Amino acid sequence: MTSRQDTAPAATNSGSTHPKHRADSRRPAFLARDPSLSPKQRLVLLLATLAGAASAWHALKPSWQVPLPTPAVLGEERLQDFRDALYFPIREFLHGGNPYDPAAMFAHWPVRQDFNLYQPYHLLLHAPFALPGYRVGAVSFTLFSLLLLVALAALTAHAVRRYLPVPFVVGTAVVAALLVTSQVGKAQLYVGQVNPLIALGAAGALLARRDRPGWAAVALALAWLKPQYGFPLAVLLFARGSRRVALTGTAIAAAASLPVVVLLVVRGGGIGPFLDVIVANLTHARGTTYGAVDSVTSQRIDVAAVLFRVTGWVPAGIELAVLAGVLVSSALLVRRTTEPVADLLTVLAVVVCVVHQPGDVLIAVPAMGAVAALWWRRRGEAGWTAAGLAVLALAVPFAHLYTVDLLFDPRTSVTVDGAAVVVAWGLAVVAARRIS
Repeated sequence: MTSRQDTAPAATNSGSTHPKHRADSRRPAFLARDPSLSPKQRLVLLLATLAGAASAWHALKPSWQVPLPTPAVLGEERLQDFRDALYFPIREFLHGGNPYDPAAMFAHWPVRQDFNLYQPYHLLLHAPFALPGYRVGAVSFTLFSLLLLVALAALTAHAVRRYLPVPFVVGTAVVAALLVTSQVGKAQLYVGQVNPLIALGAAGALLARRDRPGWAAVALALAWLKPQYGFPLAVLLFARGSRRVALTGTAIAAAASLPVVVLLVVRGGGIGPFLDVIVANLTHARGTTYGAVDSVTSQRIDVAAVLFRVTGWVPAGIELAVLAGVLVSSALLVRRTTEPVADLLTVLAVVVCVVHQPGDVLIAVPAMGAVAALWWRRRGEAGWTAAGLAVLALAVPFAHLYTVDLLFDPRTSVTVDGAAVVVAWGLAVVAARRIS
């Protein structure tokens, strides 16, 4: 469908000195009179920009208000992922150590969590944020993450425009405002997570896989920053026929990490000691209250963890069985369903098949927008009710207010988001089976 923006007449007198034109030239760019925007659209743009700016300011404040890390403030949640998964691991690496070694990290730095198995290239990619002092690094990284959220909103607006004639600038402003106001969006900046970059990579890989496979491969390499994103996404892209993207993106991530791995192996005295560190890292993660599948307080949203919190049942090998079951069933369906539903099923399969937390659903935002837009046009057709309900269920983590947690016990509270995401995946499966 062609939008009004695409059919707007070209200006016939760019050098006009009419008072009205001179007044428009003094307005901010987003308020300038654009013949493609109706008065209502300009009002929506203004309100979204103001609301987004207010929410962004509120979300950025923790980066300069958080106390400097010391052993006395290890329980501080503000910027904890920036502290534990970026700043001090990179400092350990730059000081000649191995940040994947939990014992070394806890001995040398004021961290509460160990450094999980991020791709080694992470230590180089984000090094600029760990070179200055902690405060400068925290503020810079938070501002960078905010820009990435705006870029993700722009990709979402682009995806929506395929199905509804929404002006790009309006769509970007609205989605960006919703992102920085939502719990998931605010959490990225409050905790200092790297998910905005990964979400941008996943969205780019899905949107560009056909027209620009080279760029899609680079985007997939960014999604590989956390292997629990990269591996299932590469598998599903391969299943959907984007084999070049899946293989090249994986190869790029491996090649970027190889120099760091070689350096860590040499520093540690060989392959054996390096592998011992990796085993120790995995063992430590499985024993934490936030990472164990049978933890009643973890915020994991994958099927295995949600199954335990709902039923109290943890069969032997459940995590491997879920990983294989979700990937195989989703791979069979994404090959034969319409694209926006296939994209939604892909990203949902990624977050429910292996260890993930509520903030990780950020990768689903462009697919959510596209499916919601197409649902509006086809809501009376078979399968589209399930697709719309999947988007609604997936909105739960974005709207979850932590004040509501006070009404429930910890097990119920941390299960809400995970159960909603698993239900969303199930509904996406139903939609994929009925929509071709």
